[in-house]
Amino acid sequence: MDTPDQYGSGLPVPSPNRAPRAPRAPRALRATQLPRTSRGTKRRSSLRLLAAAGTAALTLTAGLVTPLNPAPQQAEAKESKKVLTVAVAQSVDSLSPFLAQRLVSTSLFRLTYEYLTNYSAKDNRAIAGLATDWKPSADKLTWTYTIRDNSKWSDGRQATAEDAAWTFNKMMTDEDAATANGNFVGNFRKVTAPSPTKLVIELKKPQATMAALDVPIVPKHVWEKVGDFSKFNNDKDFPVVGNGPFILTDYKADSYVRLKANTSFWRGAPKFDELVFRYYKDQDAAVSALRKGEVSFVAGSPALTPAQAASLKGDENIKVNDAPGRRFYALATNPGARAKNGEKFGDGHPSLLDQRVRRALFMAVDRRTVIDKVFQGHAVEGEGYIPPRFSTYRWQPTDDQKLRYDPAEAAELLDEAGYPKNGDGKRVGKNGKPINYRILCHATDPNDKAVGKYLQEWWGKLGIGVTLDCRDNVTDPWLAGEYDLAFDGWSVNPDPDFVLSIHTCAALPATPKDVGATDNFICDKKYDELYAKQLAEYDPAKRADLVKQMESRLYDTGYMNVMAYPNAVEAYRTDQIASITTMPEAAGNIYGQDGYWSWWSATPAADGEASDDSTPTGVIIGIVAGVALLAGLAVLFAVRRRTTAEDRE
Repeated sequence: MDTPDQYGSGLPVPSPNRAPRAPRAPRALRATQLPRTSRGTKRRSSLRLLAAAGTAALTLTAGLVTPLNPAPQQAEAKESKKVLTVAVAQSVDSLSPFLAQRLVSTSLFRLTYEYLTNYSAKDNRAIAGLATDWKPSADKLTWTYTIRDNSKWSDGRQATAEDAAWTFNKMMTDEDAATANGNFVGNFRKVTAPSPTKLVIELKKPQATMAALDVPIVPKHVWEKVGDFSKFNNDKDFPVVGNGPFILTDYKADSYVRLKANTSFWRGAPKFDELVFRYYKDQDAAVSALRKGEVSFVAGSPALTPAQAASLKGDENIKVNDAPGRRFYALATNPGARAKNGEKFGDGHPSLLDQRVRRALFMAVDRRTVIDKVFQGHAVEGEGYIPPRFSTYRWQPTDDQKLRYDPAEAAELLDEAGYPKNGDGKRVGKNGKPINYRILCHATDPNDKAVGKYLQEWWGKLGIGVTLDCRDNVTDPWLAGEYDLAFDGWSVNPDPDFVLSIHTCAALPATPKDVGATDNFICDKKYDELYAKQLAEYDPAKRADLVKQMESRLYDTGYMNVMAYPNAVEAYRTDQIASITTMPEAAGNIYGQDGYWSWWSATPAADGEASDDSTPTGVIIGIVAGVALLAGLAVLFAVRRRTTAEDRE
């Protein structure tokens, strides 16, 4: 959902992997991707609370000196705490694992809660997490997990199978608790905990994601006291009880999130005493803070621009990590917003319902220019839905299938579809009026604006007008279906099920008043059939083939045009951290991993000295020792939750 974050689907958007997941669109089999909550009174009330409590991007306040926080700095100075401060450009949608889908939020959950399984930083395979092993029955309908006996909650109580069973059962029985990750339990028949170290999950049908259930396991004794899961954001009582490598100790919306090392973590305590995520709406300001040593790491929004990366490469003690990313960057069309009950809503342009029109528009997009001029080489040309980093599921169109840049053929397709030019050279719709498409874009993403200008040029030559609708909050118009096209994108997990599920009919909202898990209202019967098959296929090779067929179907229907796979471009100080793990280790990202490896493994540089480049992972990152923070961070307006590209992992 990843893909969310008004990023991701860019979206309305992932999240991402926002994330609708990023995470979470209902699986075709899993009918629990039901509408999250009503857009009526209850929904509005819920969203107000969600926004107020959670639209803040994380920032590290290693001792911020303000009237609101005078003590931390004094304490840190006396104790000489080692604090790692990370500048992020995305606000938190919620601190509740049952609600949040943005990448920044799900990244926090990976640090504060254990999942049944984790992903290896070396090869993305499933490895032990809260569960030490997992085995299916002969018919693959019953899975038994052995829960480790050396994981404790931060309040001292033992983490057991009962916590996991309670987490899943709550999601299965409470629609609001299924908001973020309901797709994972939609096919569950029954979940029990026969003993403290034994968890049993019974399925309705085979489910290939049983070793990749990206669901944070929460402490039953804390969460069973929650009443309304649609309103509870978990942002009032600190420290938050968890069992991950870090403990969340403080949070201020649109300012920071502070965590301390969990010295009792079963895998070993982190080497930094504190980890702080500090939010910057202005990415240039975040880069400036890095130069001054006020933060140690800059993640970008979602990545540094080529100009920012280039400007930092010459700075002493600063390095840029530029590696293949786990995101895709796309342009999505509004296929006609509709609900499961058949009701249509929104005001998408009717011409986009014609596949020939969608094909023509995308044939007039020069992907090479997008890569060379906008990303300036820090990306790979887009094709299939899954980034090439995940080689198992990488799909490429055949020569006959591939959409090549061909404005002349695009014009012929538009003529054929019945959208001719008038005397002024403008394409006109069935109503005789010139066609002008509104493209929803993120006001904070320079890539959206840059690509948008090219679209105005390219489509202008076809006789089509383009209006860029750039907003800080793209959630509302996206949910309402009030757009023609939108910049979209998700951070994809090693198991792609979530980002595949957000395009199923089951992900649509139940009614126009509800909020579904859909990315952009795609509902295609053939795609759904393939989705159901891949979810039930345990053979890795056969499942990968089905996933590729799904990607092919998405490509041919033309609802989405994947233009690029952006690199993970990040910057960090080398004089404050000695080593840190990227994912994958050979050449991967630091921020937004499918695990907690980067921040858990980060080692402080001795006495602030510059570290050696030849670290085990080849990556060096900065960490702030004694933070002098910006007094008075800009506060973002609270926005309604919506998974977008960046939202979810």
